[in-house]
Amino acid sequence: MRSLLFGSIAALSVAIGASGGAQAARNSWSSGAAMPTAVWFAGGVGVLKAKIYVVGGLVGAYGSAPIADTQIYDPATNSWSEGASLPTTLEGGAGAVVNNVLYIMGGSVDGTTYTSAVWAYDLKKNSWAAKASMSTALHDAGVAVENGVIYLVGGNSADALRSNIVEAYDPATDAWTTEAPLAVGKSEPSVALLKSTIVAADGYGGNGVTGDNEGYSSAANTWSSLKSDPTARNAACAGGISGRMIVAGGSPDGSSSTTLTESYTLAKNKWKKLAPLPQAALVAGSAVYGGSLYCFGGATSYPSGTVLNNVQIYQP
Repeated sequence: MRSLLFGSIAALSVAIGASGGAQAARNSWSSGAAMPTAVWFAGGVGVLKAKIYVVGGLVGAYGSAPIADTQIYDPATNSWSEGASLPTTLEGGAGAVVNNVLYIMGGSVDGTTYTSAVWAYDLKKNSWAAKASMSTALHDAGVAVENGVIYLVGGNSADALRSNIVEAYDPATDAWTTEAPLAVGKSEPSVALLKSTIVAADGYGGNGVTGDNEGYSSAANTWSSLKSDPTARNAACAGGISGRMIVAGGSPDGSSSTTLTESYTLAKNKWKKLAPLPQAALVAGSAVYGGSLYCFGGATSYPSGTVLNNVQIYQP
């Protein structure tokens, strides 16, 4: 990628994490209402005011034209609505929220060339505004937020596929800085903030799928080696919950998808297998809300598998 086991879905009328809704058993999966438009390679995903925004994405094979739609999922009502479309079509970008503003960064506007554009969504106005562009146009980068600063990790650039670039964006100053690079360049990594460490695991490296795992200290601006994923993959659905990074699905070979779900605990520097993803998927949109991991859509294989519209929700 520029780069199946089966599991039961708990019968819930309300999605996991919904305020006042039913709760599933620990280490289990449930399903949410299907997405109005099936997408993979989302332009970005973020949580604003208890709703999850899935922006852009591909509806066809890799390299096809992306969309600009903003699909909004409400976990409390298990329902979807539409928001203002992004000013441009976009896929393979990164989404992050700081101070109730959703930022969409990088990706590709046409499914081929990369962009350095940054867009900020104003919830009250239901509109988008351009912000300072990234120093490097990146596609398939991982993202994490620490102390109000957004970190983009790895990805693909025009100069280097499987990039080791790390860029930081401060919304307060609308400015980008270049940080210490990854030791191993990779696209589609699983990235999450665990306490004060940004963990970047898995991804697609120069020689294929990698289980490489690294931790970043923003205070020291350094990366250190962590325990590698024993079952390497890229393009997984991932997020940090209660000191663990949950990594679900993805691809073990850069083309097929898997149901494998694992957690990485930084304090123990240890990986653990969890209940498998009900539907194998790669490049699904990821969000953490209400202590649960949400995986939106994705596809069954790369570069032209079935594009999914399901919402798979993991309760640790």
